[in-house]
Amino acid sequence: MSGYVLAIDQGTTSSRALVFDGDLKVCGVGQQEFTQHYPHPGWVEHDPEDIWSTTVATCRTAIDAAGIGAGDIEAAGITNQRETTVVWDRRTGKPVYNAIVWQDRRTSPLCEELKAAGHEAEISRRTGLLLDPYFSATKIAWILDTVDGARQAAEAGQLAFGTIDSFLLWRLTGGKVHATDATNASRTMLYDIHQGDWSATLLDLLRIPRQLLPEVKDCSAGFGTMQADILGAAIPVCGIAGDQQAATVGQACFEPGMMKATYGTGCFALLNTGRTAVASKNRLLTTIAYQLDGETTYALEGSIFVAGAAVQWLRDGLGIIDDAAQSGELAALSDGQQEVYLVPAFTGLGAPYWDAECRGAIYGLTRGTGRPEIARAALEAVCHQTRDLLQAMTNDWANASETVLRVDGGMVASDWTMQRLADLLDARVDRPQVLQTTALGAAYLAGLKGGLYPAPKEFSGTWALDRQFEPAMDEETRARKQAGWRDAVRRTLTRQQ
Repeated sequence: MSGYVLAIDQGTTSSRALVFDGDLKVCGVGQQEFTQHYPHPGWVEHDPEDIWSTTVATCRTAIDAAGIGAGDIEAAGITNQRETTVVWDRRTGKPVYNAIVWQDRRTSPLCEELKAAGHEAEISRRTGLLLDPYFSATKIAWILDTVDGARQAAEAGQLAFGTIDSFLLWRLTGGKVHATDATNASRTMLYDIHQGDWSATLLDLLRIPRQLLPEVKDCSAGFGTMQADILGAAIPVCGIAGDQQAATVGQACFEPGMMKATYGTGCFALLNTGRTAVASKNRLLTTIAYQLDGETTYALEGSIFVAGAAVQWLRDGLGIIDDAAQSGELAALSDGQQEVYLVPAFTGLGAPYWDAECRGAIYGLTRGTGRPEIARAALEAVCHQTRDLLQAMTNDWANASETVLRVDGGMVASDWTMQRLADLLDARVDRPQVLQTTALGAAYLAGLKGGLYPAPKEFSGTWALDRQFEPAMDEETRARKQAGWRDAVRRTLTRQQ
């Protein structure tokens, strides 16, 4: 197939852009990190202008690296860090406050107030989500209540809210399109995933004007056209999905029972449950996996707040490695007799615990503990948390018990980590040849709408295995490590689960 597709992959710590050809092969890549802002403990912010400038710069780099011109690109797709919240002035396009990142916990008191008032059950029933600072809704409320004049301007229709996809789309189209897709909408805690619309009940509860919100579309749809002066051509935007849902598409998890886990800053596991929105009894999220041709496919999701971020902490916080690739090599040198556990609750614990107030801790330190043991504990923490998610999914939906896990994201390049994951899960782990599955999903959604790429069933046939990891750990060791992990988590939680 001919033609090129541009995928914008705007993440938590960096912006990336990739150019794919008609055979979904990567032809050019651009990537830039940007500054993280921590104004108070538990607060995490981004400057939206950094997000915008790095997005444009990486798109230009990717196009140049592909050796093509912007005019050769037939469609563009956007995938993004989810839940991160921006409110901007419709007249100027300028944000009224920094982007409040999904990791941010400043709205914990508001969430506790809403829980005490008995609203969590209704919120969960409509949105599939738990009442937590993680999601966009209380972030929007905080901005409207805190920034001078914001509430009045919002009620007058002068402001717009968006997750990062929506903010970028607004900028790319010169303010002509204020829209998002169903997956990003489903992460705001304002969207009724059963009715397929913004919930008037929840908007009233949080005093959020409906005119602040974007139009919601399918994941593969016409989202307007980029202004030609941004990249050099008027490129149609034809696909949008939140990063974890885009990875689900990129991993070709189109059948109920298929599961993927993406190991980036955090870890996010999605299990396709088909047309059924399974209500979790184990504190998982019910979310929209993707929406195509007006048909919604649902998923169970478990969210781990800290995965690759723990490796960044080893590098930047402790200085015990120089780059992320060294973490597995260092862990391989560890003393197996040292039972060290890191509970990486730097911004609380996500599923299935959902304790926003607990903080990270290390257990089992002895005089013999060194750099290798701490590196191993950081990597094993990701594996243990994944097992927690898989167990919860199996308890919620029996079909999950035979799931093969497809993995992607930066951490999966480590053979040591993937083998330990298979060992602690006692399950097979499949690593694909194409690791940029988030960008691949965004490109596929855009190319599907643009007529460049085949239907999902045919696309599934292109998925290719790089390496399969089979469990090799003996049951006694696995049980001992799992018991140690459960004890460490119990000691860390601020409230009894």
